[in-house]
Amino acid sequence: MTTIQAYAARRAGGPFEPFEYEAGPLGADDLEIAVESCGICHSDLSMWDNDWKLTEYPFVGGHEVVGRVSAIGDHAQGHQVGDRVGLGWTCRSCMHCDHCLAGDHNLCLSAQGTITHQHGGFADKVRCHWGWATKLPDGIEVASAGPLFCGGLTVFNPLVQFDVAPTARVGVVGIGGLGHLALMFLKAWGCEVTAISRTRAKESEARELGAHHFVATSESDALAKQAAKFDFILNTTDAELPWDAYLAALAPRGTLHTVGAAPKIEATVFPMLAAQKSFSASPTGSIVTTHKMLEFAARHQIAPMTETFPMSQINDAFEKLRNGSPRYRLVLTR
Repeated sequence: MTTIQAYAARRAGGPFEPFEYEAGPLGADDLEIAVESCGICHSDLSMWDNDWKLTEYPFVGGHEVVGRVSAIGDHAQGHQVGDRVGLGWTCRSCMHCDHCLAGDHNLCLSAQGTITHQHGGFADKVRCHWGWATKLPDGIEVASAGPLFCGGLTVFNPLVQFDVAPTARVGVVGIGGLGHLALMFLKAWGCEVTAISRTRAKESEARELGAHHFVATSESDALAKQAAKFDFILNTTDAELPWDAYLAALAPRGTLHTVGAAPKIEATVFPMLAAQKSFSASPTGSIVTTHKMLEFAARHQIAPMTETFPMSQINDAFEKLRNGSPRYRLVLTR
């Protein structure tokens, strides 16, 4: 039996307050992680506000965890007490269905979320199935590693799932918490990268992060000038976009892919048929893709740009996420 000290919101949008709970016996396949840091993702904000009608209160968010293994279940494999690991959106999957056996653990129909099925990492400890705790390889910057386990994995996963070629011309829509990581991954992947944002305010930074080109959509005919250019467009925003204009910017056989939770998609089908274009979406990623993403990030020294708050200032951090302009991910430290 473990007593966990956490920060919880007791109502939608309510302040995070100290919260103590009994975690119960450690499951045979589970690990307990002593939290060192935890990133704040926009999904935490959505859950806090109950935008998705999934949240149970008191709500303990936090699914970009970095910490040390502090306890190991009797059947857990591959970890030792003291290992530094990360934990992202998913904390458990069945490990025996067709999806899990195919390596698509994140698509398991009985998968459990770190903040949807249990209390998350805004705490001194958090638990998960041993398979979902990933050891940090050498070369990963520990202080900023947390956001890789959600934001980083979310934008890396499509590169693997869609076999994006290193010769591909790729557009990234939105230069924020997800988009800035996408620019770095795609540049290291070898692609010709175009950053797409409403204005040119982030152009200089986007080019430093890896963009070869920049498109400001508020400028006259900016998207129209990109007609049939891109093999792949990655949307990282949750905005309702002019989808037909983005589809027109795809080359034949191109893919418009969203990882941002846009509320609605309306697009004209015939231009997609005529040029064999496609529209797709994806969540975070599987266990094996998490390993690949971390190895790739370590090899190319890719690290999120972060701002750090002590966990005791969690409400200040969420205020900055909601009303400020983080550059680009927020991380809570203990």
